[in-house]
Amino acid sequence: MTERASGNGGLRRRLGFWLLAFYGLGNILGAGIYVLVGQVAAQAGYYAPLSFLVAAVVAGFTALTYAELSARFPVAAGVAVYVHEGFGIRWLSLVVGIVIALAGMLSAATLARGFAGYAEVFLPWPPALFILLLLAALTALAIHGIAESVKVAALFTLAELAGLLLIIGVGLPRLENLPALAAAAPPLTTAAPWVGILLGAFLAFYAFLGFEDMVNVAEEVKNPRRNMPRAILFAIGAALLLYGCVALVAVATLSPAALAASDAPLAEVYRHATGSEPVVITVIAMFAVVNGALIQIIMASRVFYGMARRGWLPAWLARVSPRTHTPVVATLLAGGVVTALALGFPLVRLAEGTSFLILAIFMLVNAALLRIRRRPAPAGIRTYPAWVPVGGLVGSALLLLGQLSLR
Repeated sequence: MTERASGNGGLRRRLGFWLLAFYGLGNILGAGIYVLVGQVAAQAGYYAPLSFLVAAVVAGFTALTYAELSARFPVAAGVAVYVHEGFGIRWLSLVVGIVIALAGMLSAATLARGFAGYAEVFLPWPPALFILLLLAALTALAIHGIAESVKVAALFTLAELAGLLLIIGVGLPRLENLPALAAAAPPLTTAAPWVGILLGAFLAFYAFLGFEDMVNVAEEVKNPRRNMPRAILFAIGAALLLYGCVALVAVATLSPAALAASDAPLAEVYRHATGSEPVVITVIAMFAVVNGALIQIIMASRVFYGMARRGWLPAWLARVSPRTHTPVVATLLAGGVVTALALGFPLVRLAEGTSFLILAIFMLVNAALLRIRRRPAPAGIRTYPAWVPVGGLVGSALLLLGQLSLR
């Protein structure tokens, strides 16, 4: 595989497997796990770890679909390209690309607002100032270079991992409570606990979102047909292992009611297990917020770039700096839109709206793969059984219906 993507002045292939894997893992982990455990426990009770397992299985079907498609079409704006290759409808591909970029920018805006809330604990500055400084710095970093940006994201991901491992470590002695808690919980041979487990899985599913953004940097990945599928599956598997361990420690340390009552359940787990204030966990949560915002700005800019390369958006969005080999104009646009959203909107229902859009896109992507498979796969592409995209399509549809029914 050559150093550059196709075309003079194109993007440069600087991401190996591990940088890509940590880029994806950081995007999946995000800041959500620091609050999501309590919401899952409110539904599933002491069976919250099972909810995360069920959610990972559902997410895994679509992750395998993305793994195959990323190997077939290792290009920027991957999702829009997959839909176009599957259905051949230009306007649909354009809408999908814009929706993916918009979802990422809304998410980054919300994270920036969250960062301002954390930062106010340490400095009494206006939230708008924190937002402007943070997003200006992240946009400049994204312009500076993809490898540099992803290395910073990888460092933040290591901080997130350290926080989760810290929670697991301080809570390990509490695992001796699990046999008694399991004996007191309703037996799995009855229907009642499974209702809670499935409702918890519906919430836990969103903790696994993020792997779909990895495909948008495909043109900057070394040997993408090999490394992209492996990195996607690694990120999902590592997230499942971490989430399962965190959920076990959480329910062994605090009751589901106590977890559900807290806005920062992992901080409560740390406080209860150690008797100390969770300052370290709060700081790590700030790193998670910054990491998520940086990754979403990079993702949105690559979607704009990839769509412009195909003539679906204005050509100036495809301009790449000969010095940094990054799409400067597209990155500035993404950073500017994120800043405007963060300063102008409360975005209280962002998570619900973003998840709704992403589930709809998951359905389209799985359906697109079923249509693409009517054509022979290129040599060297690993394909998965037909039940994989079918499972992803059905699972996404059920979760989408579940979300609508809960409104």
